[in-house]
Amino acid sequence: MAIASVNPATGETLRTFDELTDDQVEQKIARAAAAFRDHRRTSFAERAERLRRAADILEAETDELARLATLEMGKTLASAKAEVAKCAKGCRWFADHTEALLADEPHVVAGHEDANVFTRYEPLGPVLAVMPWNFPYWQVFRFACPALMAGNVGLLKHASNVPQVALAIEDVLRRAGFAEGVFQTLLVGSKKINAIIDDDRVRAVTLTGSEPAGRQVGARAGQNVKPSVLELGGSDAFIVMPSADLDAAVDGAVTSRMLNNAQSCINAKRFIVHEQVAEEFTRRLVSELEALRIGDPMAEDTDLGPLSSPDAVETLAKQVSDTVAAGARLLTGGHPIDRPGNYFEPTVLTDIPEGSPGHREEFFGPVALLWTARDADEAIRIANDSTFGLGGSAWTRDEAEQRRFVTEVETGMIYLNRFTESTPEVPFGGIKNSGYGRELAGFGPRAFVNAKTVWID
Repeated sequence: MAIASVNPATGETLRTFDELTDDQVEQKIARAAAAFRDHRRTSFAERAERLRRAADILEAETDELARLATLEMGKTLASAKAEVAKCAKGCRWFADHTEALLADEPHVVAGHEDANVFTRYEPLGPVLAVMPWNFPYWQVFRFACPALMAGNVGLLKHASNVPQVALAIEDVLRRAGFAEGVFQTLLVGSKKINAIIDDDRVRAVTLTGSEPAGRQVGARAGQNVKPSVLELGGSDAFIVMPSADLDAAVDGAVTSRMLNNAQSCINAKRFIVHEQVAEEFTRRLVSELEALRIGDPMAEDTDLGPLSSPDAVETLAKQVSDTVAAGARLLTGGHPIDRPGNYFEPTVLTDIPEGSPGHREEFFGPVALLWTARDADEAIRIANDSTFGLGGSAWTRDEAEQRRFVTEVETGMIYLNRFTESTPEVPFGGIKNSGYGRELAGFGPRAFVNAKTVWID
């Protein structure tokens, strides 16, 4: 099966790659296992030096790397450049902090105060990373930086529509000084994932992607008694209360919903607005979305580029039409744009019926779903009426409301007066059908280690 790189802004096929054969996959796993034996013995200082060199390469080659992401998955060039810069930041943060985060942790045992008792964090081995196309660099580096610093090695099964980015990441890390086999890209389709997880030499798996994919990968890892981290979909709530700075809330709503061409797991997707400010917020939201410049993602003045594929446009169009057919009101947009490429109109739906796609599904595209709430109680109820629980934000200057949203909204991350984002310093992950485990911060290096108890009398 050929793996194709297709420009979503034009539909042009850029390059095709042959899928690795089973024998080639076996060779790469064997190379990873051999590389692990040496890499685990390197010092934190050696690993950190290589990650810092990777950061230098990313910064020096930002324009070229960003252009590759824009060509393969359609994000605006400005967004792609920011993503590459974020990867460089991640390299440096984990280079600076991982040794302290994985330092031996001492314990005092009553009656054995003279014993030397501690937890030592040791790498597990080759880790399979199944990664998505929407942040083709950052999703990989946020796994690779802490995993490689912890002494593990990586096998990347990237999304099949970003093969050039996948190979570029391997190239960056190799040129940064990581030995052959420490990080390898596997150009394979999803049908080969189970066999890779089943391989005894592969010791753990991490996936960022859809809920169905997460269920399959998590189940397979469980069958093999291997640890896994799953970061799945999200339908993040964006709550706006009467005390909010409405200018900031509207700006945050537009930026968060349309970030990355509206294709992010932590985009704000469900807008829950107090009835006192709902009319003004809705009017301004619709006006701002209608003013967005839609076009070539390579152009500097483009606000919103294409979706990733024709299938993505078709799926979103059906979700919108089915939600409207169930009784929702369409305030603007709602249709694919008749032009080359995979473009969809910025859309706002309100009066979302229970049981409709707008109520129960994640919309991965430029669609804002709008609810009105009478008070904080109703806002929290609506926010929690979802199978997802990744991130969310609440906009209020009332301290009592802030405490309630922090405590009662069921989500892995909650931001107040700021939309949800990811950064190396802060843990990232969700609950419910949004997955389990955490990435980044101290959780990243400890995701795939053996917490070994050591007792020396």
